[in-house]
Amino acid sequence: MDKKPSSVDANDQGQGEGPYEKRNSVGAGDIRVDDHGADTELKRLLSTRHLTMIALGSSIGQGLWLGSGLSLANGGPAGIFLGYVLAGSMIWCVSHSIGEMACMYPVPAAFIQWTGKFVDQSAAFALGWSYWFSYCITIANELQAANTIIQFWTKAVPVAAWITIWWAVIVLINVGAVSIFGEIEVVASTIKFSWIFVVIISMIVMSAGGAAYDAVGFRYWNEMAFTNGFKGFLSVMPTCIFAMSGSENSGLVAAETANPRKSVPHAVGSIWLRLGLFYLIGSLMITINVSPNNPDLFGQEGTNASPFVIAYRDAGIPVLAHMMNAVILVSVISTGSISCYGASRTTMGLAFLGMAPKQLSKADKTGRPWYGLIPSFIFGGGLAYLNVSESGADVFGWFSNLTSLFTLFGWGMICLSHLRFRTAWARQGRTPQELPWRSWAYPYAPYWGLIMCILLIIVQFYLSVWPLHDSPSAENFFANYLSVVAIVILFLGARVYYRGSWWVDLDTIQLDEGRRFYRDDVEKVEPRGPKGVAQKVMGAILR
Repeated sequence: MDKKPSSVDANDQGQGEGPYEKRNSVGAGDIRVDDHGADTELKRLLSTRHLTMIALGSSIGQGLWLGSGLSLANGGPAGIFLGYVLAGSMIWCVSHSIGEMACMYPVPAAFIQWTGKFVDQSAAFALGWSYWFSYCITIANELQAANTIIQFWTKAVPVAAWITIWWAVIVLINVGAVSIFGEIEVVASTIKFSWIFVVIISMIVMSAGGAAYDAVGFRYWNEMAFTNGFKGFLSVMPTCIFAMSGSENSGLVAAETANPRKSVPHAVGSIWLRLGLFYLIGSLMITINVSPNNPDLFGQEGTNASPFVIAYRDAGIPVLAHMMNAVILVSVISTGSISCYGASRTTMGLAFLGMAPKQLSKADKTGRPWYGLIPSFIFGGGLAYLNVSESGADVFGWFSNLTSLFTLFGWGMICLSHLRFRTAWARQGRTPQELPWRSWAYPYAPYWGLIMCILLIIVQFYLSVWPLHDSPSAENFFANYLSVVAIVILFLGARVYYRGSWWVDLDTIQLDEGRRFYRDDVEKVEPRGPKGVAQKVMGAILR
């Protein structure tokens, strides 16, 4: 075999044959002794602490705290709990795929670039622009949620005014350096993580009889486990998926961490805490305290409150009700902020793939991608004003259905990219032991994640044609399934433009292009004493 000339591009991403005669590997002359590769104008200012806490709490927002009320009413106690179990199994699988890929390729827009590299350019184009739109929708949804939350305290201020105020807060969080953004998200995630223990303990006591009402226990499970049968259970899945959307943000943040090989596995390891404490135990707590027939649940005809707030209010503990509402407000603003972050990094990744204007790949000296931030601010904030003339629950329903379908497409592409990456890795003579980090759940996890994403997209088609509590209509179909229509149009349009094969040739992929090479831990030395012990304990938990 003739030796290919080795070269190093501007990002120190060399190609050529290495000493073990592996195809598309780094040439011997390109070896460096420091961590390098996958470099962009973004600054690697985030640490393991930042990435772990962002992964732990970034997706905890309106979908869980408010949307659970809608799911409880439509699906019943068993419906919402099983919905979170199923959605949780999916995001656990997706997180393992992200962990392996983000250690190897910590690049802007992460899974969008992975899709372009291992699946198909047209799929990457459709995924990138649909995900940017999804992030903007989430910004709008969290802003309208903030308005719903504030109405628990006062209705004196106009809706548009509150949207403007919270939109300005999200803008301010994102215009600072990424390290400031990281610290704010750490604080928000800490508040959410700490508060869930208060919720669990207090609601167990309340359900056992320590409230203004008699002991509830599993009464609602026995009386109405599924409020609308199997179709009701299916109807909670879009809300459950929406509640967990954003969990994939750890892949985006990896591009701005000092050492993805250390940070990303910790973030993946934290997934069981988020799934167990927030979604599974959190949803269980409301099912043993709040009736599915409560008229004040979000989406019903009453006050449209969070089921967690309703539980404390009905228990005669107004202090906890107000504190719960405040935590929910922090959560939705945090989720809106991380969505704006994700939107700007998504456009940056698209620009790297040549699927967006080159200016979007630029960042200033502190790592802020202004060309991606400003359009995201404007579009996401503009969509939020739909809430001025429509009810919060209606807007939530539209946006969560759109977002859940975009999310399913994204999760499916992450799993498919992982499968094709591993296939290419093996075909080109490499072993799993050479990966910076490898998932013990491969290949079962990505297969499960991909299959479930396909099945739930089909389920949502069924619910769009025959919706719960409504008759079939074109308006209902497009309101709930527009995301898939948009994805298909984007994909086919890109196919016309790019032409060529429907799949990337796995034998010709440059596996070392865009990857990160590691040597030593470039983060600060770990502290000793009590702080060091505390960090070791948390590290053991998150592994």
